[in-house]
This record gives sequence, C-alpha cells and structure tokens, in this order.
Amino acid sequence: MGLLSFAIWLPILSGIVLLGFGRDEQVGAVRWMALVAAFASLVVTLPLIGGFDATTAAMQFVEKFDWIERFNVHYHLGIDGLSMWFIPLTAFITLIVVISAWQVVKSRVNQYMGAFLILSGLMIGVFAALDGLLFYVFFEATLIPMYLIIGVWGGPRRVYAAFKFFLYTLAGSLLMLVALIYLYYISKGSFDILKWHNVPLTMNEQTLLFFAFFLAFAVKVPMWPVHTWLPDAHVEAPTGGSVVLAAIMLKLGCYGFLRFSLPITPDAAHHWAYFMIALSLIAVVYIGFVALVQQDMKKLVAYSSIAHMGFVTFGFFIFNELGMSGGIVQMVSHGFVSGAMFLCIGVLYDRVHSREIAAYGGVANTMPKFAAFAVLFAMANCGLPGTAGFVGEWMVILGAVKFNFWLGLIAATALIFGAAYTLWMVKRVYFGAIANDHVRDLADIDAREFVMLALLAAAVLFMGLYPKPFTDVMHVSVDGLLKHAAVSKIPSQ
Repeated sequence: MGLLSFAIWLPILSGIVLLGFGRDEQVGAVRWMALVAAFASLVVTLPLIGGFDATTAAMQFVEKFDWIERFNVHYHLGIDGLSMWFIPLTAFITLIVVISAWQVVKSRVNQYMGAFLILSGLMIGVFAALDGLLFYVFFEATLIPMYLIIGVWGGPRRVYAAFKFFLYTLAGSLLMLVALIYLYYISKGSFDILKWHNVPLTMNEQTLLFFAFFLAFAVKVPMWPVHTWLPDAHVEAPTGGSVVLAAIMLKLGCYGFLRFSLPITPDAAHHWAYFMIALSLIAVVYIGFVALVQQDMKKLVAYSSIAHMGFVTFGFFIFNELGMSGGIVQMVSHGFVSGAMFLCIGVLYDRVHSREIAAYGGVANTMPKFAAFAVLFAMANCGLPGTAGFVGEWMVILGAVKFNFWLGLIAATALIFGAAYTLWMVKRVYFGAIANDHVRDLADIDAREFVMLALLAAAVLFMGLYPKPFTDVMHVSVDGLLKHAAVSKIPSQ
C-alpha cells in the first residue's frame, strides 16, 4: 500500500464508516469526522506534490498487485505529469464541500458526507488507474454516489435530473467497455494501459476504438451536442454536488482523451482532429450565446463550464505543446473557479432560496465581504490576467494561433462571451441599488463561509500569479505524449 492507495481508500473507508452514524444526536460527531477524514485525505496527497519528479515522463508512485489473476487483471496505480495535479485537487475540493455543508445540510448528514468522501476516493482512483478494467470500475463507480447526491438532496426535479445524468453517462461508457475488451484480446490478454499505447492497430481499428472512447468521454466532458444532461444536473444538484460535478467529474472525460484516445489511437486522433476541433469551437461560441440568455445563475455557470471544457478539448486536438498544456492547466484552474462560482451561488441560495438573477440586486451593499469574493471569482471566470482562469485560456489561444490563426481567433471570442455573460450576471446580482427586502435583510458571510471562500481565492490568485509549479509538472509528460502520438501505430504491410 503506497501513497496512491492511501489517497484512494482513506476517503472511501471513512465514508463507509460515516454511513454507520445515522441518528440525529450524532450529527455533530458526523460533521467533525467528515472534516477530519477530508483533511487527512488532502494531507495524504501532499507528498505526491513534494516527491514528484518533473524531469521524467515515466509513471511514479507505482503500485502493482494481482487482482483477478486468471484474467491477468492487476491493481495497478501510478501517476505522471498528466494526472498528478488532479489528485490533490480532488481532495482539496472535497474538503471545501465538507466545510460548505457544515450547517446547510440537516437531513441524512452522515449519508451526505459519506457519499462525497466515497466519491472523492473513486475519482482519485480514475486518475491513478493504469489497468484498463480497474479504470473502468472506478470510472463507472463514480456515477453511484453522484446519482444519490442529486436524487436525494437535489431540487424539485432531482429524480429526473439524476436519471438523465446516470443514463447519459452510463450509455456512453458501454462502448468504452467493448473497446477495453477488444484491446485486451488484441494485446494477448493484458489490461495494462501503458502496454496498449504501443499495440499496432489498423486505421479501421483505430477509428472504431477512437469513437468508442469518444462517446464515453464526450458525454462526461460534456461536449456539444451531448451536453444537455449537465444544466439539469447542476440546477437540481445540491451546492456540494454542483461543485464536485463541475470541479472534478467533468475532468474525468478530458483525462480519458489524454490517457486513451490520443496515445492508443494516434492516427485516428489526427485524422478526426478537425471534427473534434469543430465540436469544441461550437461549444465555445454557441454555448457562450446560450449562457447569455440564462435567468438562473446555476444554469449560467453550468453553460459556462461547457464552454470552458470546449477550450480544453480544443487545446488537446491541435497537437502542440502550448495547446495541450494549456488544456490541462485550464482543467485545474476551472476546478478552482467553477467550484467557487457554485459555492457563491449556494451562499445566496441558502439565504434567499432563489437562484433567479431577477431575485437579487445590490447584494454588495449588504454583503460586502461576500461580494468581494464573488466578484474575484467572476473575474477569474472571465479570464482576467492575474487569476487562474487566464493562464490556461491564454496558452490554448497561443497554441491555436500557432496551429491556425483563424481557429485561434474564433477561440479567442470565448474571452468576449465569457466576460459578457459573467459581468452581466455580476452587474444585476451584486451592484446597483438594493432591489428588494430579501436583499436588504441579507447577512454577510460568517467565519466558516469566509474560510471556505478564502481558501479558493488563495488558490485562484496563486495559480494566476505563479503558474510555474503547475506547468513544470506537466511539460515533460505532454512532450512525451505528443511525440508518441506523432508516430503512426498502423502496422507495416
């Protein structure tokens, strides 16, 4: 058992233990246990950062044991520069979610906290798995706690949203299972993902595998046009569910493209690159327009997430170092920024019980400390220089201009749309005269909410002002992936 196993199983086992504490008089103990477990889970991931060697593209912190020996299935874990930052990010966001729910969630508190801790471990498992079947188990298992989080603690249409989320993502993943089994047989009985990277495949095989992976990962991202489950899931999910969904779960799909589609089917990935670029730019431009007309704050930020994820997939498929590194940086920064945006909406909803933009106005007059945080996160969502939101988008645009000036120009419009819909919301919600009695009676954030938002603000500013630790870690791995994807895997005749 190494660090990665501790990072995976500590939150999962803690979550299972919490499920045994169900009585109302135990709520206080449950909250503290969840907080300690979430903090310990974050602490376990910190040595991964300190001990990571950024000068090599090889897998690090590797663990490998027999799991299902008869079928050559292994419990095989490891991380490289493509996956390293997502493990501490997942643990950090889980800690924030536990703090955010401290006084807000009053029913089934043990199950709520337990579901998030279990989900955290499963998502870390996805980022660390190097065995195809192990990856699939973790990837699909994440659906169960999120389905329950939306279905039990969500809004009035929570059952519909939970079913839609579950069916979309499950249906997309079934073809991936077929692809994994095919790769198992063609690699002569191995589920080793790294071995699959070097299996020779014909163009027809690569194309079929590429689209099998595409359906699984595109739904998860989500890419246009399979994005329709996300706004419903966000609107109905509780605040913590929206935070984890936007900050971490969407990245599972993007990560899948990096770990499977690009290295296993490089020829098909190059052949269909313009198809992927087209879908990504439609998400950037069209979804930007859709976000402009939203009246619900959660829906607006949900559509904003789809547009930002379009930036990520666009960066991956222009096949240069700036674009791909920018896409990964955007994944990490979006985890901080989108999580913070949904938490701010949750703070307002807890007080007014409305997500409608029209229900607010002049919030900065009655909640000045909260408004300062909210405006900072909104600026980061726009891509303001000096915040985390700027770095990844800037890198992707630079890479895109290097690839094709006109595609780079189209991608750059995302900054305009992002500023338009975000600032329009900020103006109507936070600035101007106090709009109604609900706003007039608002109380500013307490110490718990201040700590929660301050931690995210520190992350957003640190990454925006000093992105070097993030980019250095991924540079060698990205360079290695691009070199690997540049070599044809079609067997010579």
